[in-house]
Amino acid sequence: MSNNALTFIPDDFMRLKNLKTFVAKNNLLNEFSFPKEFECMQVETLNMSGNRFEDIPIQFLKMTTLQSLSLGGNRLKNIPSEIENLISLEMLYLGGNLISSIPPEVANLTSLRYLVLCDNRIQSIPPQLNKLHSLLSLSLHNNLLTFLPREILSLVHLQELSLRGNPLVVRFIKDMTYDPPSLIELAGRTVKSQNLPFRSCDLPSNLIHYLNLASECPNPKCAGVYFDSCVRHIKFVDFCGKYRLPLMHYLCSPQCSSPCSSNPQSDAESEEENSVPADRLQRVLLG
Repeated sequence: MSNNALTFIPDDFMRLKNLKTFVAKNNLLNEFSFPKEFECMQVETLNMSGNRFEDIPIQFLKMTTLQSLSLGGNRLKNIPSEIENLISLEMLYLGGNLISSIPPEVANLTSLRYLVLCDNRIQSIPPQLNKLHSLLSLSLHNNLLTFLPREILSLVHLQELSLRGNPLVVRFIKDMTYDPPSLIELAGRTVKSQNLPFRSCDLPSNLIHYLNLASECPNPKCAGVYFDSCVRHIKFVDFCGKYRLPLMHYLCSPQCSSPCSSNPQSDAESEEENSVPADRLQRVLLG
């Protein structure tokens, strides 16, 4: 049904009860072109690339049998949180749209193997994507990325990462921003770092909740914690012995930042870089 200037899908189409693959590329379809009953279709592969979608139709987001969804080359500006309903999805192609952010709910697509988000306007990657343990390929080229979350190292099965055409930082940046901690943060850090005991009968419930939000500093030489105030720190990590990717770290204070060094294999960086297996990514495409 591709290349036919279609503007809607007729109700009679719902009679195709056994249809598994539906391809209608390069038409004039949008999010209002489908009957409500379309969500009941047992389609496994749906390709609507090259149409005029500004939003993903709500019917698509209820099709739990979908294994492959392609909406490349449309006018999508966002990915709805309901995307997490597509529990069988293995391939999601949203390249060539106007998407500026990725909702953390994408991380709930635990069967996802291929995620294509190239040629958009994405500025950052949510760290929650580290839960995509089945992911083999992640295409992020031609976006607005300047760094990657350090959690991407947890994607143990990732074989291909495409990053070309992004304004990734080209040199080590020591301290990006640091707001001095508030009094409550300083007190909370002391309580947590000194392992001071506290009980619900000792403190108000809001302070108990606050203390439970402490994040451990990822610096292996630091035993500190932080709450709201932290140092955003870029660290280059070696992949495949060839490419050095800028990953974002959140440290508890500037004292945890490694001294800036012009040596790409400085001692400050080597410990973490050596923790990344050379075969972790078979292909890292930067240019």
